[in-house]
Amino acid sequence: MEPLAYRMSPRTLEEFFGQKHILGEDKLLSRAIKADRLSSIILWGPPGCGKTALARVIANMTKNKFKKLNAVNSGTAEIKEMVAEAKNLLMNPSGRIVLFVDEIHRFNKSQQDTLLPYVEDGTVILIGATTENPYFEVNKALLSRSTVFKLEPLQAEDVVLALKNALSDKERGLGNYLLEINDKTLFVIADMVNGDVRKALNILEMAVLTTDMASDGLIHIDEKVVRECSQQRVTEFDKNGDSHYDNISAFIKSMRGSSPDGALFYLARAIAGGEDPMFLARRIVICAAEDVGMADPNALVVASAGAQAVHLVGMPEARIILAEMAVYVAKAPKSNASYMGINMALDDVMNTDTGTIPMHIRNAPVEEMKQFGYHEGYKYAHDYEGGFVEQQYLPDKIKDKKYYIEK
Repeated sequence: MEPLAYRMSPRTLEEFFGQKHILGEDKLLSRAIKADRLSSIILWGPPGCGKTALARVIANMTKNKFKKLNAVNSGTAEIKEMVAEAKNLLMNPSGRIVLFVDEIHRFNKSQQDTLLPYVEDGTVILIGATTENPYFEVNKALLSRSTVFKLEPLQAEDVVLALKNALSDKERGLGNYLLEINDKTLFVIADMVNGDVRKALNILEMAVLTTDMASDGLIHIDEKVVRECSQQRVTEFDKNGDSHYDNISAFIKSMRGSSPDGALFYLARAIAGGEDPMFLARRIVICAAEDVGMADPNALVVASAGAQAVHLVGMPEARIILAEMAVYVAKAPKSNASYMGINMALDDVMNTDTGTIPMHIRNAPVEEMKQFGYHEGYKYAHDYEGGFVEQQYLPDKIKDKKYYIEK
């Protein structure tokens, strides 16, 4: 028998839980599906949010021939074969095919290019599903001919509705079992899975199938049982995927924004997700230089020493060092003046005629060069009170330019 999550896959939009922002009654996608006027789309979202389930709904509702490919084990030959079948008017009078490509980000450029002309001429109505950011992973030409829909993790309330549906359904679900499970336990499952309804259904099924019937003739499912069946809370983190970039962005912005709590939270997510500790250490070192800068130069010293210690010690103890680094940088005063200054200077160097180095600060390694003006008129700062003297350092063309601007 197929797993419960597969059996309970929605057959119609009315059976689909969540994603109201794109599947509400008046939304473009739901109208297009109901009218069978769908154009090529990319469904982008985390695991278990309903991408494949939505494709199955479309398969049930469209009058066009529906085919499915998994990008992991399919190639150009399969694509061409399906297109040829679509164009065979005896077998397919519409001359069109709805093609669902799961994990479309795994198609290489050549495979995506093979699809392009058929998507363009309407032979193929593409439904691509991906957990990765399609704006990075999908051919831009293919992307421009498709509409991207962003699916979100399901809200806990939607996950509970899906679980209750499975519990009551006698044809496909668990409705024939004599069960006792309360709403609080269902919300515990929903809380553990972070919006992954497939994982929630798997936990529920495991709990039911591995729990013995009690003396009262019922199978009692409580919080302890579902936690044992889950083992570990699901975290939305893939160190090689889009969530990696979202998490590291939130980590850096928390340090920059002087939030030690945010920094520790996103650091913990990264560690729990298996992120390379040296990658995290390098990001903290960069933040110490970029965002703390001259407001507290010691932050770079602490971060650099911490990175060396992380390399020396390794995990799991390195988490303590990373936490200390992140908290120091988050709590330090902030200045990006040196960071902005070097960026402005580089921009001028690469894009502007900045002139030549003033003669008085040029090098004169031999005495004879001084006759050409090298080093002539240079004022040695230590000859003056306080070790400072006014003189021109920038080329004539930009002599009044300010790069280091303290705020």
